[in-house]
Amino acid sequence: MSTRILPIEQVLDRTGLSRRTLYSEISEGRFPKPVQLTARRVGWPEADVEAFLTSKIAARDGMAA
Repeated sequence: MSTRILPIEQVLDRTGLSRRTLYSEISEGRFPKPVQLTARRVGWPEADVEAFLTSKIAARDGMAA
């Protein structure tokens, strides 16, 4: 199994969040922390982003996440 790492541009596109909101959600513990790829580059495991979105949809639908 391979783990796909998404750059911030793709994370913002998939979630619809702004960069500022994304980092606010991370600091509040409501969004997964990024993985440090290089000194100047981070990314998010695709599975973490999908799990975040799935939990938001479940919360909207009144299901426990």
